[in-house]
Amino acid sequence: MATLDYQSLKFVGSSSESKLDTLTVEEALQVRVNGKPLTVTMRSPGNDIELVRGLLHSEDIFDSVEEDIEIIVKSESKQGIITSVNVKVPESELGDGYKNSRSFLSVSSCGICGQTELQEVKGELDKKGSFDPSCLEEMFNQMNHKQNTFRKSGGSHAAAAFNEKGELMCVMEDIGRHNAVDKVIGALILKKQLAKAVVITVSGRVSYEIVMKAFRAKIPVLAAVSAPSSLAVDYAKELGVTLFGFCRESNATCYSNTQRIIDNSQTRQIG
Repeated sequence: MATLDYQSLKFVGSSSESKLDTLTVEEALQVRVNGKPLTVTMRSPGNDIELVRGLLHSEDIFDSVEEDIEIIVKSESKQGIITSVNVKVPESELGDGYKNSRSFLSVSSCGICGQTELQEVKGELDKKGSFDPSCLEEMFNQMNHKQNTFRKSGGSHAAAAFNEKGELMCVMEDIGRHNAVDKVIGALILKKQLAKAVVITVSGRVSYEIVMKAFRAKIPVLAAVSAPSSLAVDYAKELGVTLFGFCRESNATCYSNTQRIIDNSQTRQIG
């Protein structure tokens, strides 16, 4: 269940009224790899297998998108850590993200916390291809139409993936922006469709971590409703990601790799 009703007291000027408010659920999910604790992530329950599969890929713990792995979800209690997920991965196939990691905490507000250093950048996306930014308005409209939890509570984020034809492939919601992205990536991996995704849209702002997730998923275009951080732009430039911010109605601002943009003859090229 992604939402719950809570009793509240609403104030309007000098008057007040009692009402029920619908809130987005935030609960803990413990992730284990081969029986050993990896992380506790705060998320909205639902699509936990997709979340974990995307997290493993985004954090370079298990990089393969073709090989299936066993993911077992076990409910433990109704308080504290309510759900535990154990992933079985051959030791020889665990990536650098696992070998170099300690147990860390992923909170809904800021993503992975407790890491002692930024992720190492390896490679660069192919900067070829083209993208028409006029498609962004319709993409965000499609994503917004699927934000059922947000319409009820106003407290969730969303991410969506689109193919080269601009067709919607997947939409996921979560109390955390980064979790919504991982759920989308995980769902596409499980459906063997990740290679077809060329655009990912997100509600809210963009941190460097979300740029890294798009890069690891080989999704060349990332677009957000709000602002990117300075580090997000720096990473997008270096990794070959075309990054858009402030995508609202027919407006959008591109911060990196504008060479992909169709009919941008009046636009100064930026990295």
